[in-house]
Amino acid sequence: MLNFILSGFADEASKDLEGQIAALKRNGMSYFAPSGIDGKNTSDFTVEEAKALKEKLDAEGIKVSSIGSGYGKIEIDEDFEPHFEKFKNTVEVAKVLEAKYIRMFCFFFTKGQSMEEYRDEVLRRVKIMADYSAAQGVYCCLENEKGIYGDVAERNLEVLRYCQPNLYAIVDPANYIQCGVDPLAAYEMV
Repeated sequence: MLNFILSGFADEASKDLEGQIAALKRNGMSYFAPSGIDGKNTSDFTVEEAKALKEKLDAEGIKVSSIGSGYGKIEIDEDFEPHFEKFKNTVEVAKVLEAKYIRMFCFFFTKGQSMEEYRDEVLRRVKIMADYSAAQGVYCCLENEKGIYGDVAERNLEVLRYCQPNLYAIVDPANYIQCGVDPLAAYEMV
């Protein structure tokens, strides 16, 4: 028998932690993927802030399934090093929160850059993040989105295969629809 953990983003129910916890409890959920809490993205938390959050969540019986980050949501031609340094801190935050996963993306191409020209750079960047976090016991999960290298299933699958075994997939059907991709076919592919 398969065992599923029902989890979701609670920041769409409320911007503050207390409201998010109330929404989770109202819906019978004991796991969530924090993204924004009290006006701050979870990926911007310090380790100390994560410890304080963990204490509050433990007291309420709430656990963190994953970190809802925006890593990989920078233009492909932007400097990667500051992005990666911030990512390394988020891996530490995930460890404090006992989250096994961090959501990520594979870089924007909104200024008309050539996806073929930057293909190797996309693969390099995603693999660096996936390998780094996996070595820490936290796994990256790649989400498809319009305007990024993995906006279509074929390129998303290419990145996933390149970074195996340290990268997992998140399929957002609505994002595939925005790109003219059949979400069921994309799901089956990735």
